Amino acid sequence: MPDFTPSSYLNRQIRLADILVRENISALALNPGPGLIYLTGLHFHLMERPIVALFPANLPIHMVLPELEIPKLEGLPFEVHAFPYGENPETWSRVFHQAITSAGLNGKVIGVEPRRLRVLELRYLEMAAPLSKWVAGENILAELRIRKDEAEINKLRRAVQVAQQALQATLSRINIGMTERELASELVIQMLLHGSTSETSLSPIVASGPHSATPHATLTDRPLQAGDMLIMDWGANVDDYFSDITRTFAIGEVDPKMTHIAEVVIEANEAARAVVKPGIPAGNVDLAARSIIEKAGYGQYFTHRTGHGLGLEGHEEPYICAGNNLILEPGMTFTIEPGIYLPGQGGVRVEDDVVVTDKGVESLTNLSREIMNVGHVK
Repeated sequence: MPDFTPSSYLNRQIRLADILVRENISALALNPGPGLIYLTGLHFHLMERPIVALFPANLPIHMVLPELEIPKLEGLPFEVHAFPYGENPETWSRVFHQAITSAGLNGKVIGVEPRRLRVLELRYLEMAAPLSKWVAGENILAELRIRKDEAEINKLRRAVQVAQQALQATLSRINIGMTERELASELVIQMLLHGSTSETSLSPIVASGPHSATPHATLTDRPLQAGDMLIMDWGANVDDYFSDITRTFAIGEVDPKMTHIAEVVIEANEAARAVVKPGIPAGNVDLAARSIIEKAGYGQYFTHRTGHGLGLEGHEEPYICAGNNLILEPGMTFTIEPGIYLPGQGGVRVEDDVVVTDKGVESLTNLSREIMNVGHVK
């Protein structure tokens, strides 16, 4: 399986520098997280000690970090100017000032990730560069990351495979009377056993009966009951890349109305997958799914977008929603997850992970989309 090479990170950093120059931004400042992993392969925990990597357009990376993290910089295939600090917080602002001065960034335009950069690091940066202008830089990272290369797609394939294997190992363990929380715990155990890391993008959603009418239901101690619809939404993490899958099940005999909406959702999922190809707006995929559900009379009960991007995050660009005119290109990966949710009764969602190819689309998920009957009495 192709994997990242030292040149992968160097090429990404070069592409970043080109975008920064084009956008008249002098540097990008990143917290630990997906952006930093993408550009360097470096992993750090967000903690009480601040960590910031500065990516100047025409200079090596400048990184402020605790002394205890210095070993992670050894043997890197690219240059990093490290600015380490000890345990005394009174010295930290001085180290930030040293990094900003070395990179010549005071008074310059610096990009940040509004959804990632913490106030902790931002305040130190602002003190070190009081004359700088801070601008949103998430679009820069989205431009870099939105088209996956072969190595990234292979990691996503493996993340899907692990998640599917985990579900298949879990299904036979479903019992009437077990709680949503117990079932979610079993699914997590199976994901770990089959190769996922413990850091997943979202905790599994296990929503039974009337809870299945809430798209982002939280786990409860409600026991599974005969006649329930059961939504399971889960994903694995393999080498930092996430899968995100949803399947809906029936426990015993369910209301015929729920069987009908399941058929509508499956048709909407198929219609959306069928239109995916390079050159069309992302919003067209949403329209294909939504049109099926609206025609069936359930439009008001499809309350979320049809999908979202997948990669180093469980939710990233591109977003498959109405009005999104972003043109799909080969290598873009995202979910297709139409749903219908009837308040007080139950819901159905069927979610697949797909990648745009040169000629159309490949579904990375291949689990049956039909509503399987599960659950037996202990």
